[in-house]
Amino acid sequence: MLSTSGVRAAGVDVGKVRVGVAVADELGLLAHPRAHLDGRDPRRALDALAALADAEKIELFVVGLPRSLGGEEGPAARRARKFGRALGARTGLRIEFYDEWLSTREARSRLREQGVDDRAARDRIDSAAAAVVLQSWLDGQRTVSA
Repeated sequence: MLSTSGVRAAGVDVGKVRVGVAVADELGLLAHPRAHLDGRDPRRALDALAALADAEKIELFVVGLPRSLGGEEGPAARRARKFGRALGARTGLRIEFYDEWLSTREARSRLREQGVDDRAARDRIDSAAAAVVLQSWLDGQRTVSA
């Protein structure tokens, strides 16, 4: 596994309606949510992520992989894998799929703790979930390289 020091990573939470986005800081320590993308137009979302990669010097994308409570991959996981493969083809960057076990629930809880009501959270939940996935991945990379 690569150490994250010096590696710029972005997290992606693929949904039918919205694609959540988060970017790691320059040190690879903290994930920061960005504005979500329209998931109904995957080609436009891929273009926006490619532009983000260029602007932010992103070196790899961490794509959240949703699984059922039993651990199986269903339609949402297949959609995430397909999107991730297309993102890799579009950008030429490395793609890592990372289990997003309950990331949306955790993101919703964090937003509530910040005082964000459920209505306002709808516009932020996908990118908050992408930040949870990316942060978990970053934390895992630090323990591997420690």
